[in-house]
Order: sequence, then structure tokens, then C-alpha cells
Amino acid sequence: MPDDRDRVIDVRGLRRTYGRRRQIVAVHDVSFTVGRGEIFGLIGPDGAGKTSIIQTIAAVLTLQDGAVFVNGIDVASQPNAVKAITGYMPQGLGVNLYESLTVDENIEFFRDLRRLPAAAYARNRADLLNVTKLAPFLDRRASQLSGGMRQKLALICTLIHLPDVLLLDEPTTGVDPISRQEFWAIVARVVRERQATVLLSTSYMDEAERCHRVALLHDGAVIASGTPDQVRGRATGQYATIVASPQTQALTILREAPTVTSNAVFGGEVRIQFTGELRDIETALLTKGVTVEQVAIRDATLEDVFLELVESHAPAPAPARLPPRATTAAATVDCDLVTRRFGAFTAVDAVDLHVHAGEIFGLLGPNGAGKTTLIRMMCGLLQPSAGRVRIAGGAFGYMSQRFSLYRDLTVRQNLRLYSDLYAVDRAVCDDMMARLGLHPFASRLARDLPVGVRQRLSLLCAVLHGPSVVFLDEPTSGVDPPARRVFWDLIYALSREAGVTAIVSTHYMDEAAHCDRLGLMDAGRLVAVGSPGDLTLASERRLGSVLAVGADDLRAAHAAVANAYPSTTFYGNRLHVRSRDPDQDLTRLAALLDGAGAGRVRIDPAPLSMDETFIDFIEQAEAARA
Repeated sequence: MPDDRDRVIDVRGLRRTYGRRRQIVAVHDVSFTVGRGEIFGLIGPDGAGKTSIIQTIAAVLTLQDGAVFVNGIDVASQPNAVKAITGYMPQGLGVNLYESLTVDENIEFFRDLRRLPAAAYARNRADLLNVTKLAPFLDRRASQLSGGMRQKLALICTLIHLPDVLLLDEPTTGVDPISRQEFWAIVARVVRERQATVLLSTSYMDEAERCHRVALLHDGAVIASGTPDQVRGRATGQYATIVASPQTQALTILREAPTVTSNAVFGGEVRIQFTGELRDIETALLTKGVTVEQVAIRDATLEDVFLELVESHAPAPAPARLPPRATTAAATVDCDLVTRRFGAFTAVDAVDLHVHAGEIFGLLGPNGAGKTTLIRMMCGLLQPSAGRVRIAGGAFGYMSQRFSLYRDLTVRQNLRLYSDLYAVDRAVCDDMMARLGLHPFASRLARDLPVGVRQRLSLLCAVLHGPSVVFLDEPTSGVDPPARRVFWDLIYALSREAGVTAIVSTHYMDEAAHCDRLGLMDAGRLVAVGSPGDLTLASERRLGSVLAVGADDLRAAHAAVANAYPSTTFYGNRLHVRSRDPDQDLTRLAALLDGAGAGRVRIDPAPLSMDETFIDFIEQAEAARA
């Protein structure tokens, strides 16, 4: 924790309530401090109070109970003084931008708002345009920017007066991995060069790993805090990975095993938390005729501990009972050289794709790659400019990227409407609502729901009628880890138990492991198709495997190796270095880090992540177009 002199943000006993009688407690007795030059993360499920805390510190919400100080300034008595030294970026893709204004006009508007002198504005503007790479797009309207570009413009507008304190609410939600990497590089630079203080909320656990300290929230209260390593140390169970076939049978056995406390499917793997002896679990699988191909103990991740702590306060819902299938027909989806043009712009360019019946197929790509346009053509909502889409099967369900339910109806009213439209038994509807954790929000208007809860409601409406094909366009954008696990359990059950074909787009690269195959898109083209393992192996053959560098001072370690290994990236609480000769590079890295002031250093081989695989393929495609 920072000492008294370095406390930039000081929150003491913060409490926030809503409702006419203040009966809804959003924040309950929250206290923490954030020091100068520190990145502090607020992590928690939807509705945990993260946004309320950030908005109170930013003086957007009036302080009700407790005390908050920013650089020694009392938020309650001097809110305008606090606003002058902070930069606040609200949740959502560029929601603080003006759609009809260009990039340049939005920046100028925030200059006028902050009353920046001309010389300071010119200097800050040039520097921020350079690091965000938005200079070529100054004349483009905000409404025409991709998600990643919108967030970078929003960050410019937040930073234009170079504030001492940055308050970022879910800043990278809905942003592709390349833009996320660039976004974090900008934040790290501001912290490094200006000793700025950053308070952010995020639902990406690898981003939580990049914070100096984090606070885990549940029901408006802090349930754990400290460095990521300290929080990881609170894991109480053991964790393992099992590869077995048939997987559905193995999963049933694991769910019934008394020593298995949690389980989740990641493609061909089942990841479990357990007590007792792992060999007893393996024996139980073998005894019941399951072939066990691989069993391995693994270290607990920050997400594992997050889920463990949250579920100790609120047990995870049981797997949802599936609605009856509208048809027993197995559905396939074929795209034959599908193209879609908007005037002179080609959004989807000659995509040739076959999705098998019952397959979970993931569409990955940067913002603006054409994923949503392709899905809308598959659904029949857009007509191809050329080529043909064929769906062999029955009904389909569609969950759009943008929230498209009835905003003036409550959760229960939305579901009753859909159940009546599709002639679905209301008992089935109520059961799935309970298992997706929607009952506490049943009387809330859809427009007032947290982002993750809205997404759960939208998913339920998409699958309520038992479709044979379901199209899910970024279904977990803005959704916390517990809800994402519920989502993917349901998608897995739809595929494996009900034979539903699922086509899913996502920016969460760890979700790629849930898919049978992936299609990587860039600039409207399908640049690679294959299983997650095959794509990762192809990337390793091209650029080498990964060496992970851990250090007490990771930024000092990065400074020591960056010149020799310019492609080095931050990945969670490690540096990842690509290597074609791991033995030679391990020796070279150790020499570079010796005496670099990074403290204790550890270098180990590490698996190539899907983030790194994705970035490799996209950069390769962009280089080929150049």
C-alpha cells in the first residue's frame, strides 16, 4: 500500500444506495487507496458496484456516505476541483464521443471543455495522435470508427489535458486484442513517463494481472485485495486439466464426483477444481469406460481465484435445463464466396466457409473485420452483394452485438413476450431465467440493467425457442467471468447435448479455446480456418515458441530486454518473448536481466496464447496487403 504522502486516491467507508427509499445497496463500506504511478484494478461481477465507485470518485455521482479524496481534495465539497485534475472515461465504446463530429472536432471540443492553452493543446494533441495512430483519420466521423479506434479517440479526449488521475471504466470492452495491446501500451507510457495514477475496472483477467494491485468486489463490498500474486495465493483448492473421450460422458461423471468442486469445458479440455487425490478422479473415469488421454495439475489463475471467491459468497447456478428443440434436423451453414459491399467499400470479401452440424465455430477478427456483416448475411438480415449463403436445417436464433430487446419492458416482460411469440412453456422460461441468475433483476427495466445482465437476457431470448442454429455476435462483451462461464456452459450444452450449431464472434481470446474451429477475419477476408490447436501450432512454426519472463519489477525487466527483443509484450504478470531457439535465447535473456534492477527473475517456457496467435495471423495478413 502507498504511504500517506503518495496517496492520490483515498476512499474511506464509501456507501452508495439507489431507489426511492435507498433500499438497493450498490456499494457497501468500501475503502482503499491508490498511490502515485500505480495502476489499481476494480474486479467484480456485473452489479458489484465498480461503476458506482468510479463515478463517485470522478464526482459524476454525488457522494452519499463515507469520504473520498483525490490528491487531497474532498470530492464532496470540491467536486469541480476534482474534475479539473482527473480524466474520466465511462463504460462503453466511446460513449463520451459525439457521433456526428469528426475525430478532429471531438478532440477540439474536449480542448474547449478543458480550456487548454493553445501551446499545451498543440503539444498534447500531436503526442496523443502519434501514440494512438489516429492522425490519418482526423476527418472521419466518430460514428464511422471501429470499436478499437473509438476507444483510442475516447482516450485522447480523456487525456488531452494530461490529467494526474485516470478513471477508466471497462476501457477495453468490445475491443479486439490488437487494439487492447495498443491501448495498454498508451496507459503504461502515461504511468511511466508522468507517474499518473490509474484506477480502472475490467472483466479481462489478463488485464487485472497488469495492475499493481486489485480489489475484488462482490455485492458492493471488497472481498479480497492486494497484488495479483497475493490474491492468487488465496486459492484453496487444487486445479487440473483433463482430456478424455467421450467428453460429454466424462463431464457428466466429473459433475457428479463429490471431490470435483467446479468444472468448465475449454475445447478438448475439461478444467476442474478438486479436493483429495487426482488419481482417484482419473480412476473413476476409467472405471466407467472413459478414455483418459491426459491429466495434468495446473496452477490457479487469477480468474480461478476470482470465481472461487465469488462462488463462496454466491454459489454458481446449476447448468441450465435446455428448451426443447424446435426440430431434430442437424443444421449446417455454407457460405459460397459471399461478398457484401456498401457503396465502394467491401465489408466482406469472397468468404468461403462450411460450418458442420453441431459445431461451435468461432469468428475472430479486429474491429471492422466484417464479422458482424457476415453473421447478418447468414441470418438473412442482409443480402449478399455476391455469392450465396445456405442453411440446411430448421429454425435459428440470433443475438446481435448491440442490445436489441425492448428497453421499456422489464426482464420478466421481455421473456414473457418471447415465450408467447415462440409458444414456449413459461415454466421452461422461468427455470432458465433462474439458472442464468436473472431472477433478482426480473422487475428491472431492460434499459436499466448492467451490461452483463443485459447480455444474459439477450442470450436467453435467442435460444428460448430451441433453434437448430444459433448466431451469437459478441455474446459475452462486457460480461464478468462468472457469467461468461454460465454462457459457455449453455453453448456447450446446446452443441453437445442438443446438436445445435453455434456460430460465435468474440474478442475474448481465451474463449477461442471453447470452439471446435476458428475462422480468423481481417479486412473482410477469411485469412485462416482451423482448430485452436492447429492455428497455434502454425504460429509457433512461423515465429517460434514463447519464453515467459517474471520479475519483481516487470517494467525494469522490459526496459532491459526490449531493444534486443522488440516484439516483447506484457502478458498478465509476465513478459512474453517469441523465440525460435529457446535454449540460446534463455541464456541471452538471463544475461540482459542480470544487474538490470528487476529484482528476482524467472524465465520459463510458456504455451503460446490465442491472443498471440491471433495477432500473428492478423499482422501477417496486413503485411501481405501492404
